[in-house]
Amino acid sequence: MDDLLRQLYQDRSSDKNTLGIITMEKRSNMDANTDYFDCVLLVIVSEERPNWEVKHYAYNGYKVAMHLVNTKQIHDWLTNSTNRRVVDWLMNGKIVFDRNEFTKNFRQSMIDFPYEERKVRTGVEFSKLIRRFTDGKVLFHEGHYLDAYNQIVHALHHLARLSIIEHGFYPEVTVWQQVKQIEPEIYKLYSELVQGDESIEKKLELLLIANEFGLMKKTKLGSAHILELLKSKQGPWTIEEIKQQVGIDDYSLDLSILLEYLIQKGYVDVVKTETKGKTIFHRHYIVNEVVGTEN
Repeated sequence: MDDLLRQLYQDRSSDKNTLGIITMEKRSNMDANTDYFDCVLLVIVSEERPNWEVKHYAYNGYKVAMHLVNTKQIHDWLTNSTNRRVVDWLMNGKIVFDRNEFTKNFRQSMIDFPYEERKVRTGVEFSKLIRRFTDGKVLFHEGHYLDAYNQIVHALHHLARLSIIEHGFYPEVTVWQQVKQIEPEIYKLYSELVQGDESIEKKLELLLIANEFGLMKKTKLGSAHILELLKSKQGPWTIEEIKQQVGIDDYSLDLSILLEYLIQKGYVDVVKTETKGKTIFHRHYIVNEVVGTEN
């Protein structure tokens, strides 16, 4: 297989748009992190190339997947937690080509996990947590317990990832192994949900209370990015201005429910401005002055 890999990445390394190449071999027959391929070649390319291309190869009984991914797509995956396998590849794969130490520096940046990047990631996870928790609570009160269960499991995943990011680490595929060491209370909540002997209704009832408490504990942390953004200019913001400034699709999807939550908790105030209709007003948003001085 080494001969095949060498042929594949040597061709790519001669391309001036290739910034780095990482190989990630399958650890065991049950390792799905490589999609059951014997090896993954992650080729990091500049933004001049398409976002993401995949090629599959076969050689002497071996299966190899090549992912050609530009830097923008990688940043999107890392910000939105939408492809956590790539964290494993970037952190633990073998660097076989590195133009001007781009890959080495990128890996070091992931290890350092700069504060500004962490703050954005925290905002994304917090907004998703609110969405899942709110939907789960509604479904529970409507008696749709299995659907509520699904939403609360997802909410706990976002709570776990928040904790991991808060401690300066990237959430990987093995989130619960990470959080068990970092914040065992959250791990215990998850264990009770999936392993407890109580009825699903009783488990959800208890976990909704615990989840709400966890949500409140993480509010200041999770809202830091959006509140800082709102304080970055004088005067209130429209929802479209906030959406454009955030510039992250997965974050923007849950902006409305995030803002409503922060209004309920007193972190954000609504400013109404007149429209052409006499009784219709635009809703604009501004940080509560008291909260602004506290943060």
